[in-house]
Amino acid sequence: MPISSGLHPEPTREEGLSREQAAGLLTEYGPNALAPPPAISLWSRVFAQLRDPLIVVLLSAVALTLATADYADAVIIGAVVLFNTTVGVVQEVRADNAVAALSAMTAPTARVLRDGAEQEVASADIVPGDVLVLGEGDIVPADATLLRAAALLVDESTLTGESVPADKDAHGPDPEAAQLRAGTVVVRGRAVAAVTATGPHSALGAIAASLHPRQLLTPLQKRLAGLGKVLALVTVGLCLLVLALGLLRGQSLELMAVTAISLVVAAVPESLPAVVTLGLALGARRMAIRNAVVRRLSAVETLGSVTVLATDKTGTLTEGRMLLERVWTPHGTVAVSGSGYEPVGEFLDTGLPPAPALTDAVREVLVAGALCNDASLVPPADADTPWAALGDPTEAALLTGAAKAGCAREGLVLTRPRVGEIPFDSLRKRMTTLHSTPRGMIEIYLKGAPEAVLDASLLDEEPGLLELARTEAAALSAQGYRVLAVAAGSRTGLPEPAGTSESGLKLLGLAAISDPPKEAAEATVRACRRAGITSVLITGDHPATARSIAVRVGILRDDEAERPGLVVTGQELAAGQVPDLTRVRVFARTTPQQKLDIVQAWQARGEVTAMTGDGVNDGPALRQADIGVAMGRRGTEVARQAADLVLADDELTSVVAAVEEGRRVYANIRRFLLYALAGGAAEIMIMLLGPLFGLALPLRAGQILWINLLTHGLTGVAMGAEPASPDAMRRPPRRPNQHVLGDGLWQRVLRLSVLVTAVCIGVALWARHTGGPWQTVLFLSLLAAQLGVALGLRERVLTRRNLSLPVAVLTAAALGAAAAYVPFLANLLDTRAPSWPDIGIAAAAGLVVFLAARTESRLAKSTGDSSKPTGTSRPDRTPVRSAAP
Repeated sequence: MPISSGLHPEPTREEGLSREQAAGLLTEYGPNALAPPPAISLWSRVFAQLRDPLIVVLLSAVALTLATADYADAVIIGAVVLFNTTVGVVQEVRADNAVAALSAMTAPTARVLRDGAEQEVASADIVPGDVLVLGEGDIVPADATLLRAAALLVDESTLTGESVPADKDAHGPDPEAAQLRAGTVVVRGRAVAAVTATGPHSALGAIAASLHPRQLLTPLQKRLAGLGKVLALVTVGLCLLVLALGLLRGQSLELMAVTAISLVVAAVPESLPAVVTLGLALGARRMAIRNAVVRRLSAVETLGSVTVLATDKTGTLTEGRMLLERVWTPHGTVAVSGSGYEPVGEFLDTGLPPAPALTDAVREVLVAGALCNDASLVPPADADTPWAALGDPTEAALLTGAAKAGCAREGLVLTRPRVGEIPFDSLRKRMTTLHSTPRGMIEIYLKGAPEAVLDASLLDEEPGLLELARTEAAALSAQGYRVLAVAAGSRTGLPEPAGTSESGLKLLGLAAISDPPKEAAEATVRACRRAGITSVLITGDHPATARSIAVRVGILRDDEAERPGLVVTGQELAAGQVPDLTRVRVFARTTPQQKLDIVQAWQARGEVTAMTGDGVNDGPALRQADIGVAMGRRGTEVARQAADLVLADDELTSVVAAVEEGRRVYANIRRFLLYALAGGAAEIMIMLLGPLFGLALPLRAGQILWINLLTHGLTGVAMGAEPASPDAMRRPPRRPNQHVLGDGLWQRVLRLSVLVTAVCIGVALWARHTGGPWQTVLFLSLLAAQLGVALGLRERVLTRRNLSLPVAVLTAAALGAAAAYVPFLANLLDTRAPSWPDIGIAAAAGLVVFLAARTESRLAKSTGDSSKPTGTSRPDRTPVRSAAP
């Protein structure tokens, strides 16, 4: 057994390809690159925006207004369409550019043997048959088979989801151990490998090819499409009725046709697309500040409707960095605090500093772990950069633990330099190093898997101690830790043969290492639980590790950890042993297809799913989910291209913020619909009922359109920027099949429209009774009433947030008064200057409606809150009714 490591001598393919051979193969197989996503033309983006159901309604309204020569209103509605389309297209282009800037999936260059010499070439120029030369930190540029390897450890988490790097060996018994996959990362060792597949023919390319474009409507698009149909039928029917009644009363056909078209425009909330777009754009902007890139505006609203959050583990819920958390010795156990690779933390025994004997025992374990180690720690370059590791993350965790104990490796190697080693390999599952001391002794340090170290042939220990250590190691493994056993010994000289150094050693202890949860992970899962969102963990990692993380972050309660059916493996899924995937909360050792099946199972149940992930193996599920969320830093290009939302800082808390943004947007849309439809319905009812009270033609067409411009166009758009309700994240998500006017909203529309109608007709009758210009007073009171509704529906009337709404209300009121007093507008709208008492009664109408809307809004909210669930997640959770906004 060799004392020092080296590549296994093997003469295979020493020369590599010739330059001519490589050029020919490149022509035959094409570049070693994934096919880029098809470019989307500007006109395709514009057309996609114009296919929105409400935009179609607005374009129809433009055609009607042009047909009646109402060019002013046609221009206004057209401006709304232009605004909506421009903002949507600009956001998509900006998001695509931001995602392109994050793209760093494959290595730009790679080292190969060509013409007998090592050369650096562009990774896109690598071809099947090339011989790769790989070292620590290299990204494997293509699928390859190992020819030679030395202590090779590869991070395959992007493909498998496994947080622990995999040992690779060209001559091991497992054929898979000799295979390298494109996109994986060499974390330790070096290798020479022959390329077997490139570009779309690689494992990475096969997964990328399975990502088909998604042609699904978002929940908001579905709801607005249904709303458009309802509005079209109801408003056209009612306006035809107004037309017929006007003709029966002897009004001219031209006058009533213009009035009917004006009512259609008034009844259709043409500012809704602008409100939706503004709300989504503001949400996207807020998300950008929170380091989240929204690739599609509708993704913000979709997150607001999410009922299930399926999350990856490594790098999403966890730090993506290994951490020494516990050290067991024959003298006791200590817990180690800290995060990441920063050498700052404490050693505690049941919350207190350990006794001196235990402290000395722990230091011996950590000194051995630091010397029997090939990794290194990289200090931060600046205040915003974390400590990093080079080499095996598990060994880096030992270095960090030793530094926390004041045993930095740099100082240790000065007094105990390494003079020999028996490197780690996948068969022995252990590593041994030999160090000289100033006294001329040779110290031997060994670490490895417990089953490979806790052996009587290696350790000179009592059988009882070995059995105790095995029991402790099994218990730590069951808790999701990666456990290393550490031993040491000494000799008077360099042992010959090498194998004799691994005998007669003393057991120092066990090191329990894991990829710990992020500090915010538990709070994030708790926030989802409060919001009625079911969290599901899907990972390629070991089931014990997955179960442990799920308990620590709150996806599983302590009493659920061992409950049958809540934690399953991909093998059980493949065997058909899981009848209902939606009852499972933790999936371990899953394949990309199984992740896809899990998402589809939830969708088949009618849930709106969000899927987070960073690996190539997450790509299909990210694309299938209603909302895909990819990590920007450690995320792969495949994951980013499949996602709707990219988290540039890899923090899951941004998803919760996005859910809140989505709920804010949806609540504002419903608030605007309540406001706009109540006003539109009141206008139609006034036109229908006014003649019954002797008001022959209650409103002129121009007056209707002027009110419509000031309420829908100015005030309505400002409502889209209203802040989120303080209890937005304490409400359950909306039922996916709920109509946008559901949950009592259409009843509220009816109540408010009846109230506005009654108040305004009453004011008009009073004005006619006193001899005032009753039509102008009706016009002003209707405007004041609708503005009163806008203020009355606010979550908090006197908030300083979104000052644009009170400014819009004041501006609309001023422009309404100008319609009665400015000669040009008075002639255009056929109004007369009212007296001050008439102005006062119109303002009083607005105040009455404001108070009524305020009271009605609070009653609706309290009624909704009374049925609000406590937010506890249940394995058999079904969609629950939500509170009214």
